[in-house]
Amino acid sequence: MKALAWHGKHDVRCDTVDDPEILNPRDAIIRITSTAICGSDLHLYDGYVPAMKPGDILGHEFMGVVEEVGAASTLKKGQRVVVPFTISCGKCYHCEKAQFSACENSNPADKHDIGREGLGQPMSGVFGYSHMTGGYSGGQAEYVRVPFSDVGPLVIPDDSVEDDKVLFLTDILPTGWMAAENADIEPGDTVAVWGCGPVGLFAVQSAFLMGAQRVIAIDHFPHRLELARQFGAETINFERTKVYEALQDMTGGIGPDACIDCVGLEAHGAFADNIIDQIKVSTFLGTDRAHVIRQVIMAARRGGRVSMPGVYGGFVDKFPLGALMEKGLTLKTGQTHVQKYTRPLYTAIAEGKIDSTFLISHRMALEEGPTGYQKFHDEQDTYTKIVLKPGMAGSASLAA
Repeated sequence: MKALAWHGKHDVRCDTVDDPEILNPRDAIIRITSTAICGSDLHLYDGYVPAMKPGDILGHEFMGVVEEVGAASTLKKGQRVVVPFTISCGKCYHCEKAQFSACENSNPADKHDIGREGLGQPMSGVFGYSHMTGGYSGGQAEYVRVPFSDVGPLVIPDDSVEDDKVLFLTDILPTGWMAAENADIEPGDTVAVWGCGPVGLFAVQSAFLMGAQRVIAIDHFPHRLELARQFGAETINFERTKVYEALQDMTGGIGPDACIDCVGLEAHGAFADNIIDQIKVSTFLGTDRAHVIRQVIMAARRGGRVSMPGVYGGFVDKFPLGALMEKGLTLKTGQTHVQKYTRPLYTAIAEGKIDSTFLISHRMALEEGPTGYQKFHDEQDTYTKIVLKPGMAGSASLAA
């Protein structure tokens, strides 16, 4: 089969590799119909995530049709499914508490030391995202093996609901929703969202659905800011305006009730971080640019809430721990418990309460994936989201 594989920094190739096979009774093989390039994939592309090996198959946002199942799978051949990026057993202590991204059994034991060294405990399994998260092959391919297929995949029963409407249930829509949920939004709140990428835009939409009176979106790409305004957000262009001062002015000197960091470790704006992140990338030390989370903590009102869905992978310098404590802020973080949200969010999509298609700017053939990575990396204001279609004719019309 064909698959997009990582071969080093800024080196993604479309390789021919072996088809996946059933390895365990709860496995299923999915034929991919749609897959997407995620902002988190750019962390791999830029070389900020350790434990990648040349030839690793990328991709954690995908859906498709069941082709083969193991003896203990509850799926049936021919079913159309959306697959969460988090691999979860459904039966461990954390899964039973609906903390699916903290699953104890999805990361093979021989991979545990990688996560334990940098994070204190092994990470849970994730598709296509380094050997720190299990070394699983991802879904930017024609086929993928899905472990614990009786737990993760959501069957889409209505063939009239096209892929574009439900594909983002795999990651970015639940991530934006959980980001807003972690901000403990109350009716009438003012919520500030840093980053108008896919997760940030879904967080804006979710915050309004949860009762926020005002949402202030912060970015520097004009088109992304325009998308945020289409949902009713006020906007700040951080290249033209000092964010802290603007938020103080917009909130009468109080600060936002809730602040959401949808940027993470590749934030723009702090020169010292940009130098440090070139030192010891492979050891977790100094790899994260913490500019946004610093700004978030300083901007939030006293007694406010901070939600951090943006991905961080290592250690940071000059973290405003005093402000976090003295202001009495609540901080909630974590990878998304996708399985907890897929069904209710699917219902919201089917009822027309959530639009998940506005984000797609380009559709490309799987073979064009290397170009897609380069474009998504270099032209983020134009390429807001790329959906890859195995079997699609190449060089298409790149525009949606």
